[in-house]
Amino acid sequence: MKSHSIIRAVIASGLVMTGSAMSGCAAAAFVGGMARSAQRTGSHEVYAEYDGLKGKSFAVVVAVDRSIESESPGLSARLTGRINTLIANAHAKMPDGAAAAPRVDRLMQILYNNPSWVAMSRSEVASMLGVERLIVVDLAAYRLHEPGNSYVWDGAAAGTVSVYESDGPLPDDAAYERAISVTYPDGSGYMVTDIAYEAVNTELSNRFADRVAWKFFDHKEANEIKY
Repeated sequence: MKSHSIIRAVIASGLVMTGSAMSGCAAAAFVGGMARSAQRTGSHEVYAEYDGLKGKSFAVVVAVDRSIESESPGLSARLTGRINTLIANAHAKMPDGAAAAPRVDRLMQILYNNPSWVAMSRSEVASMLGVERLIVVDLAAYRLHEPGNSYVWDGAAAGTVSVYESDGPLPDDAAYERAISVTYPDGSGYMVTDIAYEAVNTELSNRFADRVAWKFFDHKEANEIKY
């Protein structure tokens, strides 16, 4: 009888230990799942790559090839307006003395009345606009469709953003320069019947504008941002 009691005690102890181990594994899995979910849905701080706008007047100008503009009318104006507004609004909240000048509507009017600005030196453009920091965006590529297939969306935009410091020793040399590229939709095989033209064009241009503007102020980005 005594040996049977010992056996039962050992078995009971083993079951308790097994249950505890299983509970520990379940808890670890639960915590791990929560961590992964937080990683997917959370965000993180991203600091400005260029911080030379503080206490300076600035303007963003966008150079778009005629072939791109003909396929996407109004693209340069849309990018110019969005990028200027994003940067201006962000710095207005700080505030750190950075000021967009002239206002976007006035800026567009000046550029429209001086179409040869793209061939001018950067210091001349900055002087014409009356700014200390000239941000130049050169859009090198912009497409909405898969090459050679107008029935499939495969948007891509690429270019460079440069900053010229008109009050510096080298006003015609870029003080900062970065390549920018984005895509949309997030996946392949989307047909023109799946997503409207306006939605694809707007989202692609907005993504490109965001990526340019974010270089100039601290901001939060989703941990698993698509672009």
